[in-house]
Amino acid sequence: MVRVKVCCISSVEEACLAVRLGASALGLVSGMPSGPGVISEAQIAEIAATVPPPVGTFLLTSRTDPAEITAQQQRCRTTTVQICDRLPTGALAKLRKSLPGISLEQVIHVTAEASVEEALAAAREVDALLLDSGNQALPVKELGGTGRTHDWSLSARIVEKSGVPVFLAGGLNADNVSEAIRLIQPFGLDLCTGVRTDGVLDESKLRKFMTAVEATTQQGAPADTKTATRFRRG
Repeated sequence: MVRVKVCCISSVEEACLAVRLGASALGLVSGMPSGPGVISEAQIAEIAATVPPPVGTFLLTSRTDPAEITAQQQRCRTTTVQICDRLPTGALAKLRKSLPGISLEQVIHVTAEASVEEALAAAREVDALLLDSGNQALPVKELGGTGRTHDWSLSARIVEKSGVPVFLAGGLNADNVSEAIRLIQPFGLDLCTGVRTDGVLDESKLRKFMTAVEATTQQGAPADTKTATRFRRG
């Protein structure tokens, strides 16, 4: 079955709900220039400490300095760091050294053909990629949580060529997830706004989403599991 990561988790109660309905991972959002789901580092640490070991915990960070990211992860104690912005050259290698045993996931905001090359370059240095629909060129950066889809044909090429597990994000919901799985065959799916009502995790929407994912994979559209072993859960 395709992995499902429920992002923008804001409480222990939301974390428990997501895990109970089958989430493989939870996204915990630290300070961002825009977008939903931001909580304090103290809340992230509290939630991460309650999550059972088989489920991954992802610290979403907008920081770009390796020392700051390292310190942030050490305060929050998540199994994975999700890097939502572009980092300076050499920063990923520094993170690898300073965070042994912690998985690194690079977000690629798929906007144009150049995003494919950006993703393939990043794939050589991280454990996983996440393809989202933000825009780093805006005066106030969009680094996730937009509720928009992007050009899935570009995402499909990245999945095919990257050699690492790829999570698909951006505007996913129960109505379009089957098409997304069939077209892209991602390792995992990442969602936030599509399973929320007035900002709160909606059990009915999440249950419907999980049912659609299960039905699609049973029909013969499996996730890309060939590269799954490269993604460590910490």
